[in-house]
Amino acid sequence: MALIELDLTTQPDLTLASPPPAYRYRLPGLILAVVLVIALGGAAAPGSTMWRYLGAVPPPGGAETQTRLVGDRIYTIAGSGGERVTTAFELGVSPPRARWTVRYPGRVIGPDDIGFGGVEARQSGDAVLLSDGPATTVVDADTGRSRFQSEVGITPLPGGHTGVVQNQVFREGTVYDQDSGDPGLLYFSSTGQPHVEPPVRTEIRGLDLTTGDTRWTIGLPGSINVLTVGSAVYVVASDRLERIDGDTGRVQRGILLPRLGTKRPIGGALVSGKIVVYYGVDGAPAEDVVYAPDTLSRLWEYPEPQVLLDPPSCGAVLCSGPRSALDVLDPATGRVGWRAPATVDLDVLGGYVIEMVTGEGTPIRLVDPATGATRVDLAGWDAEISGGVGAPLVLRKSLAGGRSAFGVVLDDRVQILGASNGPVSECGSNHAYVMCRGNDGLEIWSYRS
Repeated sequence: MALIELDLTTQPDLTLASPPPAYRYRLPGLILAVVLVIALGGAAAPGSTMWRYLGAVPPPGGAETQTRLVGDRIYTIAGSGGERVTTAFELGVSPPRARWTVRYPGRVIGPDDIGFGGVEARQSGDAVLLSDGPATTVVDADTGRSRFQSEVGITPLPGGHTGVVQNQVFREGTVYDQDSGDPGLLYFSSTGQPHVEPPVRTEIRGLDLTTGDTRWTIGLPGSINVLTVGSAVYVVASDRLERIDGDTGRVQRGILLPRLGTKRPIGGALVSGKIVVYYGVDGAPAEDVVYAPDTLSRLWEYPEPQVLLDPPSCGAVLCSGPRSALDVLDPATGRVGWRAPATVDLDVLGGYVIEMVTGEGTPIRLVDPATGATRVDLAGWDAEISGGVGAPLVLRKSLAGGRSAFGVVLDDRVQILGASNGPVSECGSNHAYVMCRGNDGLEIWSYRS
């Protein structure tokens, strides 16, 4: 289990255009309403749900265009080479209106660097964090004015005042020669530079998101994992586990992590609300030990399944075993709660565990996390487009002509929202909006339930 998790995925490009004239929606809309009622007759009847087309976001110039739906805004990100251009669109009006545009440096990957991380926009309080790989530019959410830049990634804490960064310090002469192709463990810096030895120490800093000034600094020997839950910062080191107050940097609680025979801590993660510390030898995990985030008390441990071919995909679900005998574990006790079907991938969505077709992402059902009993049958829906933590689960179903119908999971049932008036793809959603790529650009709907 690597000590630094690298995001090597590339977000899909979105080609945008201007919105179509309103008259084009009248007759198709009436026809589609009838089709929608017939196609989704088995779903829950519409209640107080509002579904309204807001318009389309106009296309930005340049290559590598991407889009992020964050809160009540859409951020379009474009550019190539050494510069990025981001425009913020306000969604409280129809059609969406551009609020500001900002230019900032794009990533520059050196000959010895590994490119990781994608293009991202995140809002925290009155700050917006615009990232291109690990490099992050912090701007004012209201005006787009640039506040400061960081060459490494920033994790914002709740409240929008503090962000956490980490930097590794390596011994000179340990940069990995990629031309050599030599085997062995690699240790990555926060900027993506590979080394053949672990860092001498790692520094964690709390940054003021308004000024970029350092509020606090903590240094620990060797490699560490930094995890956050609310305003708490957790540090998993090779010999200790600590909880730090993210606003002040004060160590609130700490415990020593003993070795398990020849196995030592090699990493950690937050899974199902618990801290999981991975033990192993030579970087290969062999044992998982689970701790409570509030007290740091040791709860239980279990052997890391040694599955070499077709390992299961459990997302944020604690599971054990191969696909043919995949047990879902109780986060509090480690006891087996239920056995998952052999043909599904798992993840956590709100208060549910979602089962999806292996390797496809097509949703099958939402189940009770403790028992595996069906809570919501998702048969007939093609995709889930959850907007993340705290957002409702929005579903999409293909209709004739490339159109799509949408529903939302409320109170253990699927409630119909509405439908698109034309072909759409690559959809996303959050607490109040759905966006999709369509023939006329990035099309936006608002919904309320």
